Parts: sequence; structure tokens; C-alpha cells
Amino acid sequence: MSCCQDAYRPAQGRLGRRELLQGAAGVAALGLVRPARSAERVRLAFCSQLLCVVPYEFTRASGHFEAEGLEVELVYTRGGNAAMQALVGGAVDYAATSFDVAVQAFANGAPIRRFATTGRLPLFALAVAPAFAGQVTALADLEGRRVGVSALGNADHTLLLFLLKRAGVDAARIEFAVLGPNLFEALRRGQVAAGMVQEPALTLIRESGGRVLFNAMDMDQARALFGGPYEFMGVAYRAEERAERLDQMQRLARALEQGLRGLRRVPPRRLREALPRELLVGGDPALFERVVGTYRASLYPETVAIDVEACARVVEALTLSGALTRKVELAQLLDLEVVG
Repeated sequence: MSCCQDAYRPAQGRLGRRELLQGAAGVAALGLVRPARSAERVRLAFCSQLLCVVPYEFTRASGHFEAEGLEVELVYTRGGNAAMQALVGGAVDYAATSFDVAVQAFANGAPIRRFATTGRLPLFALAVAPAFAGQVTALADLEGRRVGVSALGNADHTLLLFLLKRAGVDAARIEFAVLGPNLFEALRRGQVAAGMVQEPALTLIRESGGRVLFNAMDMDQARALFGGPYEFMGVAYRAEERAERLDQMQRLARALEQGLRGLRRVPPRRLREALPRELLVGGDPALFERVVGTYRASLYPETVAIDVEACARVVEALTLSGALTRKVELAQLLDLEVVG
């Protein structure tokens, strides 16, 4: 159910004639397309991280896209950058990514705008390996040790750099080990002292005797860490297409908002049943239900309207961490008029 554990990664496949590599270099689409039956076809790309997927698949399964006259084809890609490349390259109509991906793309000149949100917290936690649980009890204890991240400059790495700086910890004294998205085993075996993980890796490490230094997926902790929500998943479009797509975007936003409201109330089993089976191959359905039941009230807003302050927190974190070196005007990146 996250990119931290292979059991929950979608199986790779082709999309037939839909070759995203022609439209965006580096995009590797996964063969999990779940269109509803309707008239107006829309292609929406997003990463394959399961807790990001939930609102979109639940909205589809609940018939909200269809009710708005949309046939939404959900295109799974390997990461948010691939989804953004697909949008910029014209291979898809919309891209749902973390906000840091949108900010970086916009700062580098991508003609995109963000108009809706589906996630208000980053899907990361800093977990200490069981072998180091007695030695590492605070961020300062990471100095002189190896810490696992998916890649330098990725959202998990920049978020950690920001929090280290806020805590007065010298990041130069930490060895960041680039382990890709599946760093669970390295953490479990003590090959790194700590690592930035998602779920279910966080739950599994905790149950194995590890320690959690912070969990950004918990709203109470997010308020302490960031001062409030920290914009994460949301939908972007190509700026030049605004006029022709405005009505479509409004219908897409209305459908997603209905899905967001519903997913906070239904039994977790319903959310699991809305997902493609391929996402849970080899996984533990009960564990997924427990995880999504724990976090959904914190992770998912009840409205798709963008929280500008939550977006500003991301820009501040990227700037202070050194990941963002160009000034980004949120008024230019965010389209607050699509959602009334």
C-alpha cells in the first residue's frame, strides 16, 4: 500500500496504444486503468502510492465521475514527476501529484496550474530501526549516523532537511543513504539507523520494536511540525487550456469532493474494495483497512478547495531545505477560481 513495500506496488503493464513515453520522457505507466462508462473521456495521471490513490479510485467506484458526465481514465505512473511529465508533454489531460512536484515543475518553467487538492499532509514518517531504538530518541541523535531516503531531493529528503534545520541539527553530519522507495528491509535489518517511510512500513517497523521520531501523517503532529496542514496531493492542468477545460475541471472537482466526503465515513472495507486488486496483491487487506482507518481523517480534506497557507508551508520548507532556489509566486501557480 505504499512504495515502501513491494507487495503493494501495482504490476507493470502496457496501456495499449497509450504510449506515454512519446509524450513525456521517463514516464513508465502501469497497467491499471479503471475508466467509468460515460461520454466525456478524461485522462488523469498520478503516482502509484496507495494512500494517494484512495480518493481517486473511491470516487470512480462510487460513480461520482460518471454522475458528472466524465469517463475518467486513471493512469498509474512511477512517481509524481512522471505524472507531471506526462501532463506537460501532452500525454494526459491532468496530473495529480504532491505539491512539491508541482512547485518544482512550475519553478522550472512548466506551464501548469493547480486547481484542486485531495491530500493535506505528506505521507512520510521518520522511523528508527529496531536495532537503534534505544540510541536514537531525537533528531539530534541522527548526527554521525546513516539515514535512509528514497532519493536526494525527493519530497521525503527535503522534508527531513527542513525539519532538521528547524531543530538546529547539522544535516552535513548525517549520511543520507539513497535506497529508493523500498527502504523497509534496510531499516528493519539495521543497515540504516533511521529512514523516511510511508505505510505500511511505519506500522511494521513500530511493531518490530522500532521508534517513530515524527509522523507527518498525523494531523496533531503536523500542527506541531508545520503549524497546520501541509499541502500534498492535488490536480494540475496545462495553463493554456484553462478556458476550454473550465467546465470539465469544475465537474472533475465536484466529483472528487463527493468522493473525499464519502471516504471519511464509509467502513474501511469499502475503500479497499474500491481499489484495483493488483494494488493489494500479496498484501494484507486487514492491515490496509487498519492503516486507512487510522489516517483518513488527517490525510484527506472534505473539500477540494486549495488551502493557500498549507501551500505556503511547502514552499517555505523547500526554500529553507535548499531544494527550491527560485522564487515561486503562489498566485501564479494556484488557480483558486475553478473551485468556488
